[in-house]
Amino acid sequence: MVGSASRAAIIDDRRITGLSADVITELIAEVGLLWHERHQARLASRPRKRAVGAGAKHRLVFVDRLLATLVHLRHAATHDVLACWFGVDRFTITRAIAEVRPLLAERGCTVSPGVRLRTLAEVVDHLGANGKTGIIDGTEIRVRRPAVGCKDRDRFVSGKTKQNAVKTMVFTDGDGRVLFCSPTRPGSCADITHARQSGLAKLLADGPAVEILADAGYQGLGPQTGGRVITPPHRKFKKNAPDWYEEIHERQRKAHSSRRIRVEHGIAHLKNWRALARHLGRREHISDAVQAVASLLSHQQTADLTSARPM
Repeated sequence: MVGSASRAAIIDDRRITGLSADVITELIAEVGLLWHERHQARLASRPRKRAVGAGAKHRLVFVDRLLATLVHLRHAATHDVLACWFGVDRFTITRAIAEVRPLLAERGCTVSPGVRLRTLAEVVDHLGANGKTGIIDGTEIRVRRPAVGCKDRDRFVSGKTKQNAVKTMVFTDGDGRVLFCSPTRPGSCADITHARQSGLAKLLADGPAVEILADAGYQGLGPQTGGRVITPPHRKFKKNAPDWYEEIHERQRKAHSSRRIRVEHGIAHLKNWRALARHLGRREHISDAVQAVASLLSHQQTADLTSARPM
């Protein structure tokens, strides 16, 4: 395990974990309690010959487990490298990340101190209650190619990039702050299909009156949601369009794009966590990784915004 000085250096240097020391302190207090409870429940759930707590103790304490997970998500460091750094076996790092990553994913996205959004329904209600504009977009994350003979192997091939990928739907507010990241779908899934399968169309049609900006990949959701989803204007003239129409259409398209661009900034902040730039692990873990990064990023964004406000 790392020494106290090395641990303090990791916590204090935001370049290593992507999080400030205050946010990491909050994570240790919150997630550490959940990890301890689940660990004790797991020990007590099986027949034992010795009392719970007997036997060898963890060489990798919870703080180090959390830091290893943060470094892995931020820099996509391999388990071998982390094992050398923390002075434990590679399988210990693998087990630690597998335990901590779901706990981070379950936290949801922080929008203000004490307020978190964990589902699409909560996001829609939050936007409706505050009168804010939401922006949605899909983003792809490259993954390893499924093995030969694997069922539905071609489902992961993206029609846009022609690479094996998974897709997640990112939801931000008008300022580009991350509000929600959906569980991943295979790369062949269209953006509008992903939104429908996630239940977004029904939530918007039956929910509060909110404004949701989207790109052309979501055209068709507008009529289904009572005009709540706004996409770029349709082109009425495919050929020989009048000059006056070209000018109006281009102006409307740019106005919509300038408002929607904030979601691209939010996606860029997510992709700064290198585990989402290209996922080299198992595909069944990518949803937890996406939602864990969204949780951490939104927490840090809220902390930065809170500290920047005048007292």
